[in-house]
Amino acid sequence: MLQKLLIANRGEIACRIIRTARQMGIHTVAVYSAADANAQHVQLANQSVYIGPAPSSESYLLIDRIIAAAKSTGADAIHPGYGFLSENERFAEACANNKLIFVGPPVAAIAAMGSKSAAKAIMSAAGVPLVPGYHGDDQDPARLRAEAQTIGFPVLLKAAYGGGGKGMRVVNNSAEFDAALQSAKREAQAAFSNDKMLLEKYLSNPRHVEIQVFCDQHGNAVYLSERDCSVQRRHQKVIEEAPAPTISECTRKAMGEAALRAAQAIDYQGAGTVEFLLDSDGTFYFMEMNTRLQVEHPVTELITGQDLVQWQLLVASGEPLPLTQEQIQVHGHAFEARIYAEDPANEFLPSTGLLTVLRTPPPSAHVRIDSGVIEGDEVSAYYDPMIAKLIVWGSNRNEALRRLVSALNDFRVAGVHNNIDFLRSIANHPQFQRAELSTSFIERYQHQLVADTSHLHDDYATIAALAELVQSQQCDKAWFANPGLQLNQPAQFSLSLQRDGQPYSVILTAHGSGWQRLPDQRVWAATWQQDRFRIQCDEQSFFAHVLHAGGDITVMTEAASIRLKRYQVLLELQHEQASGGMLAPMNGTVAAVLVATGDEVSAGQPLLVMEAMKMEYTIRASHAGTVEQVFYQSGELVSDGAELVRLSVSA
Repeated sequence: MLQKLLIANRGEIACRIIRTARQMGIHTVAVYSAADANAQHVQLANQSVYIGPAPSSESYLLIDRIIAAAKSTGADAIHPGYGFLSENERFAEACANNKLIFVGPPVAAIAAMGSKSAAKAIMSAAGVPLVPGYHGDDQDPARLRAEAQTIGFPVLLKAAYGGGGKGMRVVNNSAEFDAALQSAKREAQAAFSNDKMLLEKYLSNPRHVEIQVFCDQHGNAVYLSERDCSVQRRHQKVIEEAPAPTISECTRKAMGEAALRAAQAIDYQGAGTVEFLLDSDGTFYFMEMNTRLQVEHPVTELITGQDLVQWQLLVASGEPLPLTQEQIQVHGHAFEARIYAEDPANEFLPSTGLLTVLRTPPPSAHVRIDSGVIEGDEVSAYYDPMIAKLIVWGSNRNEALRRLVSALNDFRVAGVHNNIDFLRSIANHPQFQRAELSTSFIERYQHQLVADTSHLHDDYATIAALAELVQSQQCDKAWFANPGLQLNQPAQFSLSLQRDGQPYSVILTAHGSGWQRLPDQRVWAATWQQDRFRIQCDEQSFFAHVLHAGGDITVMTEAASIRLKRYQVLLELQHEQASGGMLAPMNGTVAAVLVATGDEVSAGQPLLVMEAMKMEYTIRASHAGTVEQVFYQSGELVSDGAELVRLSVSA
């Protein structure tokens, strides 16, 4: 059995691995960058080693530094987690060359699946069905364009070496192809240091179903049910579930056996995931094989009762698989929802900053929280913006879904934008509840999932004012005991806020045992109960959480969460001064500058490309005009709100 394990990763997955290793009596070593000196995975591990500056290219992606950290601490094995170097054959080879056990498949298996184009050829020979496409070595843009024409639009551009939706673009017609290819190649190069692309026919309405496989060093191989990961945005999974609903036992068995053929074709060892596109007629096509543990592995753990990280460590130690195929049982249903620091109302742009509030639902036999951060930690622009994974189990899909909604209602985050309301909208959507799933689910229903909450602003601003009022009453109970007696006039309370960039005031006037909001005359009251407010308005009552983060006030109910700002004149002046400029929507790095001073541009024209958390975002002209100044060059870091390009206004 392994004695000392170095985890070549960070965040949630590093913490997850450390917990299982500790239960198995294995000593753990964390590595960390300058941005992660106080991170939770560093706190949990028995030892930790600094490996470099914050950018992953200078720390978590440096093979030599991680190998050196393992050798200096006497580790006998390295677990790569997911992302970073987890599917890097050079890293696995470096481990072998330094007599370190790589907790993953052999180098040859990683190499075989590391190139999606090579993987397609292997899968074809193994009798695994493939989506029509081009997987060749000729990467000339003209050749790729010609192959796209042959396949027929729409096509899917995919990074040959990568995953997580990075370096991936849907191209609907030939006019879009060149720009999409350049953007996908840039993103792939930044994320994987390789910009090779492949092409596939884009199936417009399939499901994404994947099979969890496990192989040991003794020739044993099993599959542990399947997961449905169809609910995605930008090709990144949002909510996963297991087992996949509405699939026949015949299809389930055929997919599992095809997945095992795929794994055995490359002499696989350890945990792997074979991903398929499933058409509405039950036909399935091999998409790719991930030679690592998946982010969504907890849903498989909850329905099988197995610890997949423990399985990985046992296999890496030379032990046989704990169970045979016949012994693997599936019980109930599980969902995983990924809680991200991002703004669904603003094209899912990542959000960075301090987690001033992070309260999770209490863990239980039915609710599990996997996270790498706690309240007070920072969400950095350097890494993936995941806050936590919420995993729930039920005896059937409906029960699990009810628990998912309930747990999302109990999840509270402030300090950064987050997707909790968005996840709750998905879980409550009628088509999702009926398991009418496809990879276009979010795209199809996005206008319903990211609802306009502007009609709630007045009410939520009132709740914010009531919360301040209750807190003031607690501080000065004598004054508020009978507020109507002050100077023979009803007491008034006001709160100045910013709403949609404009100043806005809530004015409450004492009215009997409550407070009347002007000008609509509705009477409101609030009382503090445990960790939340009970709000009474006319004949209705409900609970609300009011969270403070700097100048932000976040009001959360089961209907929605709305983030308000205290009114600050200085911010208004800054906004007016920058009215002719294009501002950075987040912290990040300039990936490409597409215009120069003096250029004439039209409204909507791309001006600059930013990269944050390994994804690209295009900054476009808000109006036609002339470029007066470009403030940043390619490769430079920028802060949220920084002016990037200034335009004059066309006459």
